[in-house]
Amino acid sequence: MTAVRLPVELEQKLDSLSKQQHKSKTEIIKEALEIFFNTEKDDKDSYELGLNYFGKFGSGDGTLSVNYKRKIKEKINAKYNSH
Repeated sequence: MTAVRLPVELEQKLDSLSKQQHKSKTEIIKEALEIFFNTEKDDKDSYELGLNYFGKFGSGDGTLSVNYKRKIKEKINAKYNSH
């Protein structure tokens, strides 16, 4: 069993909702917690969201991050020397 102390404002809102929906406060709190837990379970950080895509469209060349300046110079030289 869990007991929770609510601020007066939340207690009043809960009481009002309980009367409107003809449900006990306990039922409303249980439903709200289920929604909250389901929402929290689905929240993923950016790393988890991109995990399936990392490296998916890679070039296969593992040296690009180290040799990118040389690669750019080669492309520029090839473009201007081809004329």
